[in-house]
Amino acid sequence: MGKVGEVTLLLAAAQDGQADALNRLFDLLYPELRRIASARMRKTDERVMLDTTSLVHECYLRLLKLEELSLNDRSHFLSYAAKVMRSVVVDLAREQQAQRRGGDMAFVTLDTAVASGLPSGEDEVLHIHEALEALGAIDPRLVKVVEMRYFIGLDNAEIAEVLAVSTRTVERDWERARSFLFAALKA
Repeated sequence: MGKVGEVTLLLAAAQDGQADALNRLFDLLYPELRRIASARMRKTDERVMLDTTSLVHECYLRLLKLEELSLNDRSHFLSYAAKVMRSVVVDLAREQQAQRRGGDMAFVTLDTAVASGLPSGEDEVLHIHEALEALGAIDPRLVKVVEMRYFIGLDNAEIAEVLAVSTRTVERDWERARSFLFAALKA
C-alpha cells in the first residue's frame, strides 16, 4: 500500500476513535509537516521566537485535543495542519506583543514615538492574520486557497482536488486573494 492509501486508512482509524492512529499519522507525515512548518517559519519575522520542530509539535498537541477529526485524505489533513500552524504563529505573536507591551505590568506613559513607528514581527503576523480574517468574511474559499498554497505549498491542481473545483477556478481565486491581501496589507 502506498503512502497516500496508508494516510487515508489512518485518517479513517482516527475518525473511528483509534487512539494510536493520529500518532502513526503524524509519524508518517512528519517530514512533510516539517517542510510546511519550515516554509511557514521562513515567511515569519525572525523576532517570532518559534522553530520548525516546536511548530510541528504544537500543531500535533492541538490536533490531539480535538474531540472529532473529520478529514478525508492527505490533502485535507495537511490543509488543516497548515491552518493550525497559522493559528499557533498568530497566538504566539499575540502573546509576544502583549509581553512587549507590558502584559500585566503597571502602565507607564513614555514618549516612544520613534520606537512605535518601527514594525515588529508580531505586528506583521497579526496584520496578515487580520487581512486573512477580512478576506474570509468575503469569501472563505479564497482563504483556503491562500492557506493551501502559501502555508502548505500545494500546487493549483492539488488545491483544486481538495476544494473540488477546477484548476482555473483556483487560479482565479488565487489572483483575487492576492489582490485583496495586497490592498489590505498596503493600507
